[in-house]
Amino acid sequence: MMSAVRRHLPLIAVVLAAFSLVLAYLNKARCTGPVFSDYGRSENFDIYKNQIVCYSDIQLLWLGRDIDRHVFPFIHGGISPDGHLFGGTVEYPVLSGVLMWLGAIPASNDAEFLFYSALLLSPFALATAWMLAKLGGHRVLLFVATPALILYGFHNWELPVVFTAVAAIFVVTMAQSWSIRTRGVAGAVLLGIGTCLKLYPGIFVLPLALYVLTEGKKRNGHWDFRGAFAVAGAAVSTVLAINAPFALAGFEGWRASFEFQSLRRADITTNSIWYWGLRPRIDDVTEYDAIVDMLSPALILASFAVATAVGWWIYRRSGTFPWVGVSGAMLCGFLLFHKVHSPQFALWLIPFFILLRVPWQLIGAYLLADIAVGIGVFRYFYDLGAGIDPAGGSELITQVGVWGRAAGLVLFFAFFLRASYVPDEKRPNVPAENPLNSYSPVRNT
Repeated sequence: MMSAVRRHLPLIAVVLAAFSLVLAYLNKARCTGPVFSDYGRSENFDIYKNQIVCYSDIQLLWLGRDIDRHVFPFIHGGISPDGHLFGGTVEYPVLSGVLMWLGAIPASNDAEFLFYSALLLSPFALATAWMLAKLGGHRVLLFVATPALILYGFHNWELPVVFTAVAAIFVVTMAQSWSIRTRGVAGAVLLGIGTCLKLYPGIFVLPLALYVLTEGKKRNGHWDFRGAFAVAGAAVSTVLAINAPFALAGFEGWRASFEFQSLRRADITTNSIWYWGLRPRIDDVTEYDAIVDMLSPALILASFAVATAVGWWIYRRSGTFPWVGVSGAMLCGFLLFHKVHSPQFALWLIPFFILLRVPWQLIGAYLLADIAVGIGVFRYFYDLGAGIDPAGGSELITQVGVWGRAAGLVLFFAFFLRASYVPDEKRPNVPAENPLNSYSPVRNT
């Protein structure tokens, strides 16, 4: 019986993911129609989005970015002096903009836009579930059967980028008939595509390049510099090739998306440690923004440097550069110190819970803290709008979630670096990426 379950686990994971996606859609659809304005905005959205926690960026952005007018993204757009995007420009990288445009083509209101977007995004989640089941076995349940997929599956356009990040790891891990350099280049192309959806997969290119540099193990001091440069070049070339047509056809509209993000403040909508930790201590908003704009990127880069250095130390000690663990740690540093920490970013992190062996208790505590933010912050917005004092209620829940999540990221940063890699444990002939292993590195003479 158990062997049959294991054999069919990828299919089971896909079915469970499909069920969760149905629930995810029904959850967000509570904010739709049937009464619409002349612009296709659901009356229910403005009334219930925070009260019953059915808000989604998908439904919100039906208006305000010319998505409702079916304008192709970026080409004719720009940013106004007061920081508002127009003419089809959206605040996401180009491929996310294209997905938004595709989801809007058959739609005439925000309810239809949500529906068609859900249809467009769902295959990415199903494919991700299949790959994670192949890589992590029963641990795939963390992706397909926890509240995160239901709460955030259609909150924003995260599912395609999660797919590309997992696909890169899947190719590097599973395509064993290819050379490590070939696998690395293929993974880098996927990470480059992911960077054109949301930026975060780009940070995984450095760990992957170092993994290829070391050829996966110690080799008597021989390092594959050509392979490492090929990985970096493949990622950069992919990003340039995808962005170039948009930049050439409409540079101002393309550039505006980056300017919009650079201007974004760590305010009440960002769920970050900066707003909840630093903002109450600084009266001057201008001074606060300047400090955050300086400290946030500096600490993110510092966390990347620490993760890479520790990963290299692990390589020198154990014989394998833990590129997946380093990638996960870098993501933790990014999520912790970035100006924006939207609730749906949990979907970025969950694959690392599956691929790296970390304590279940810590994973459970993190997911609970994330739910506290994902629900509490919208109730907090509702209380503020309704004139209800949120202190001791929704504000307390939100702060518990924010700080619990932050503490979890600090711990995961350390655990990811030293954790064994679950797919390697499933393949006994492959040394696990664990600095505590006592195996002797394989050496080629």
